[in-house]
Amino acid sequence: MVVPSLDTEHPGIRVIAEVASVLQAGLASGDALHGVVSALRRGLNLRRCRLWLRTPDGSRFTPVTTPGDEAEQPGYDPPVAEWMRRGPQREGVPGGSIVRLPLVHEDEPLGVLEVVIPTGRYEGIAHDVVVVAARILAPVIAATELSQDLASEVALRTHEMEAQRSFAAQIIDSLPVGLYVIDRGYRIRAWNRKRETGTQGVSREDAVGREVFDVLDRQPRDLLKREFDRVFDTGELQQVEMESQASGETRHYRITKIPMRQDGGDISHVITIGEDITEWRQAQQRLTETEKLAAVGQLAAGVMHEINNPLATILACCEALALRTEDLAPPDRHGYDEYLKIIDKKPTDVNGVVERTLFLLKHHARFKRLSVMRELASGLPAVLGDHERLIQSFMALMLNAMDAMDSRGTLTVRSRINPDRADEILLEFIDTGTGIRREDLPKIFEPFFTTKPQGRGTGLGLSICYGIIAEHRGRIEVESQVGVGSNFRVYLPTG
Repeated sequence: MVVPSLDTEHPGIRVIAEVASVLQAGLASGDALHGVVSALRRGLNLRRCRLWLRTPDGSRFTPVTTPGDEAEQPGYDPPVAEWMRRGPQREGVPGGSIVRLPLVHEDEPLGVLEVVIPTGRYEGIAHDVVVVAARILAPVIAATELSQDLASEVALRTHEMEAQRSFAAQIIDSLPVGLYVIDRGYRIRAWNRKRETGTQGVSREDAVGREVFDVLDRQPRDLLKREFDRVFDTGELQQVEMESQASGETRHYRITKIPMRQDGGDISHVITIGEDITEWRQAQQRLTETEKLAAVGQLAAGVMHEINNPLATILACCEALALRTEDLAPPDRHGYDEYLKIIDKKPTDVNGVVERTLFLLKHHARFKRLSVMRELASGLPAVLGDHERLIQSFMALMLNAMDAMDSRGTLTVRSRINPDRADEILLEFIDTGTGIRREDLPKIFEPFFTTKPQGRGTGLGLSICYGIIAEHRGRIEVESQVGVGSNFRVYLPTG
């Protein structure tokens, strides 16, 4: 566009026109402001022309000058802030006058225009031109600062949005599930990193923007389209489980399709999440097996209850018959005594039970690799108990110690009178195994609780042991330290 030329030769108008041209070309940029200062000094023959601008933080003022007009001199800090407060100033100096004009726009201080006008016939014109230039500069500088603030705000908001978008993308990529999103044109709009490492292993760059049928070409197109259409049409979440052998082994997956409304209105996208639930399915199977074992245990408990009821009746009858044993013939009396031994508890030597248990285990392939230390006190009183049941209980404790030590270590079996109660015998089964974690201690006597690998234990041994000791009016206590070993203490009443 052609700029109209000036008809006048008036020096003041010429300078104002040059200032306007400079600002028109570059607004209030650094180069433009240098151009304004240069035009004023050259056109008005000023001895000094300095434009003091406030810094963005408002803490100080920096000068815009021309070469040869050094504004910052060592040891001199011009009181620009004071000039701003005092308003327009004009004072005489040798050979001319110094003029300081604050640049203010909408009560916002922006800077100061400082000039030294030489004495002469154009002194008045120069003063008026400087005043007009100051009035032009104030709104232009204010607009530039506002524009810079807006640009900074836009850049900041853009950076925040990019950071939020990046953060959301990182969250999606960090999910342990495969996720992708399609639009109503069946084109893929999002494809997370888990999908890149899935069974088909399609990269994000190769997937995004393509039709989902072209990417997931192993699945029937019509079936896949019906699944997406159902979500688009009904707005309901769809979930199916499937089995796949694409990786060479059987894996189970849960596929969930979720409707997405981008603008809050109609469904615009469908989010598909694929989750590998193989481990969960295996855990469900193990839980089912455990429930079956629990049912068997309850059945066994019921059977034992039904057996114990008639045995209790028989025992009562035997005790009544014991009053008449003198009337029985010797062969009958011997048979009666044998039957009574089977169903009745009798005084039992706990040391003998320990030795019998160790004898039964000495040929065990893993147990015989252990080092067994016996610390059995002699002369202990007998306990009233079932010899065979106590062997079963002690054997469970010893086998548990063997598993804890992985057949390598020392098992110490100790018997003595309870130091705190003279009417109890204390038996200790001490191993040098891995120990029991503190959080597992309250659960070790629960039925089916075990810390052993699958197939190594049912979790019934210690539970049965606890029940047997309880039948003998005794109790079990455990002290354990991880990495050191465990001490199972069995307390049995004497007499």
